[in-house]
Amino acid sequence: MPESWNGILSTSRCEPLSIPGLAWPLELRAHPRARSVRLRVDEARGLLILTHPRRMSRRSALDWAGKQKEWVEKQLASIEPCEPFRPGATIPFAGEPISLQWDMALPRSPRLSDGALSCGGPIESFPVRIERFLRKEARERLSDATADAARRAGVTIRSVSIGDAGSRWGSCSASGALRYNWRIILAPPHLLSWLVAHEVAHRRHMNHGVEFHALEAAIYGGDVAAARAELRSLGPRLKRIGRLV
Repeated sequence: MPESWNGILSTSRCEPLSIPGLAWPLELRAHPRARSVRLRVDEARGLLILTHPRRMSRRSALDWAGKQKEWVEKQLASIEPCEPFRPGATIPFAGEPISLQWDMALPRSPRLSDGALSCGGPIESFPVRIERFLRKEARERLSDATADAARRAGVTIRSVSIGDAGSRWGSCSASGALRYNWRIILAPPHLLSWLVAHEVAHRRHMNHGVEFHALEAAIYGGDVAAARAELRSLGPRLKRIGRLV
């Protein structure tokens, strides 16, 4: 349960705070490279994320956030509704629209054919089966793309896994474990390729310096800035697909 803030700061640095006047709980993040305070909406988690410089006190950061009521209300009002997996719905798959179809007479395992993803079985478990299919496709395509990119970059990969992080599309650990957001399977294939290039490049450079960007561009072989901007634009909708709230 998020705590309320009445001017006395909690000793917890991870539990979201309920700020008077703000509709959503707020999570604070002190960032070593932040030069100013920044507030953003995390739709997937239903949180406001407040990033501030480490030199800035939490009290000052919260005071600033408490004055952003109008901005927050405007952002929340602009949020589009979620798009649950329901028969008859249309979702993107590899950048192309497909329709979701259900028929009790069909096999339970979803099948993609002629622009439709169809399955049978109990209607109440339809969303689970659709998401399971999409996750499987994402894992297979990301694993293949990662192996190919790693080979071309001359690096090794320890493991590839998928998840559903609220804000990050991918991550790479120092040990070579790569993790992706499965929803990238909904985006056009070139965006999946760019995401893979970005994470594989981190196997040589665990930073975002000049050498990292050069390797990222070489692995991707396209316009990195354009791909990043496109995924940033598509991202909010992709992260609403399949959610109930």
